[in-house]
Amino acid sequence: MKPNVLQLNPILVPAVNDKLNALYTVHRLFEQQDKVAYLKEHGGLIRGVITGGHTGISNEMIASLPALQVIAVNGVGTDAVDLQFARQRGIPVTATFGALTEDVADLAIGLILTTCRQICFGHGYVTSGGWKQNPHPGAIPLSTRFSGKRVGIVGMGKVGRAIAVRAAAFGCPIAYTDLRQIDDMPHRYVPDLLQLARESDILVLAAAADKAHGIINAAVLDALGKDGYLINIARGKLVVEQDLVDALSRGAIAGAGLDVFVDEPNVPEALFKMDNVVLQAHRASATNESRTAMGEMVLASLAAGLAGQRPEGSLTT
Repeated sequence: MKPNVLQLNPILVPAVNDKLNALYTVHRLFEQQDKVAYLKEHGGLIRGVITGGHTGISNEMIASLPALQVIAVNGVGTDAVDLQFARQRGIPVTATFGALTEDVADLAIGLILTTCRQICFGHGYVTSGGWKQNPHPGAIPLSTRFSGKRVGIVGMGKVGRAIAVRAAAFGCPIAYTDLRQIDDMPHRYVPDLLQLARESDILVLAAAADKAHGIINAAVLDALGKDGYLINIARGKLVVEQDLVDALSRGAIAGAGLDVFVDEPNVPEALFKMDNVVLQAHRASATNESRTAMGEMVLASLAAGLAGQRPEGSLTT
């Protein structure tokens, strides 16, 4: 009999789903209308859980699964899982660290270029017929160069390092802040976030949000200044969204490129009308390559956990 696995979020790679279906009896909770009733009926059978970084799993749900042996997060965020609670129960919790680093860093640079160079605005100007109606070069405001700009990175983990490598290729001086200075890091460490913002033309958020909430507020945005740009490919909750909307509205910063938001998919509608803002639907890891690698890591975590072994990269065991 195949082990029973509870899936809280869809996996969009057919090959990964084929392997899941071949190896396990998969209970796709996200497809159920009455999730509470479904869990009452099947919860006692569940030995593994697949979830996403944004969804996580509640302590109440963990407690309702008496046979649970492993929680595999299909993402890098674990702030929606109570790791201490899982640790007390001896349940390994894994995430797909490393699988999406390159693609997330790529999108960070893409957002910088798109925002600074007004690529979306320019595209809309052409497709709406504006260029044909007014071909004068001065009809579109001049944009901002990325090369050589001072880039401040908040969170110098794997993604932060990958962003630094890319930004350095554009001739950008790099500085960073983190919980501590990193010994093997060639870039300048700035312990104070406000100071990093003052000294940056572009502030990129790449920090894990496990212990941070609302660290980008009005004071930080004012320190970034009217010529500065904010890029967020980490977690929406790092930013006080109303402060960001206010800062953009009053010209306190030059623009923003955002892939994540506090209450997804609910994005502040005030941002929709701003030409200096580029928005994405939490798509940093949304490539075939990343999602396939993530799925394979989830499969490996399930196999190890259900075999009574410690999965590679377990955060709790």
